[in-house]
Amino acid sequence: MAEREFSVYMSGVGGQGLVLLSNVIGAACASAGIRALTGEQHGLSQRSGSINVHMRIGERIRSPLIPIGGADALLALEALEALRYVEYLRPGGIVLMNSRVQHPVSETAKHMKDKQARYFSADEVRARLSRVTDKISVIDALTLAKEAGSTLTENIIMLGALSTVEAFPVPVDALKRSVAENVPKKAVDVNLKAFELGRSKAREQLCHVVKCRD
Repeated sequence: MAEREFSVYMSGVGGQGLVLLSNVIGAACASAGIRALTGEQHGLSQRSGSINVHMRIGERIRSPLIPIGGADALLALEALEALRYVEYLRPGGIVLMNSRVQHPVSETAKHMKDKQARYFSADEVRARLSRVTDKISVIDALTLAKEAGSTLTENIIMLGALSTVEAFPVPVDALKRSVAENVPKKAVDVNLKAFELGRSKAREQLCHVVKCRD
């Protein structure tokens, strides 16, 4: 079977485990014999700075960087980061977005000066993203992570959501093995539960507009 090509642009802020997420997908690709290239940009992670990862999968891929308008999917661990990098998404591409919003210092400063000022919400982010695509799934990853047993598993929740997409060419079993191999041993069960919760939630929200795996 010919390997499908797929580009996913992943974004988040420092401390959300985006680099681990990239490593898990990369290791899963390696174990399944799938060619994958990544390019990472690290911001001021200790100050919740922006972090993003280009992940390109396919035999003919030569550059790790996704061109503007070239991503098949945008996976955002933080809502505002989805909007920040939406230019990378192709028209009609898939958005998997965590509903968590971590407001930047500039917005907080404005709120301190004007108590009537409103913070930018995940709903507003979705409304703007809908100008580019109707294939959007907004997932409350923090609530699901708590259900799984650890608030540190939001990244794996979102990975589970991505794994439901049929066009994403990495086998689910390879992803689960990679999760188990790349997280601390004591956290394996919690992370695998998080993965399945993410899959279930994405099926509820996304599979009516995106073809999903059986």
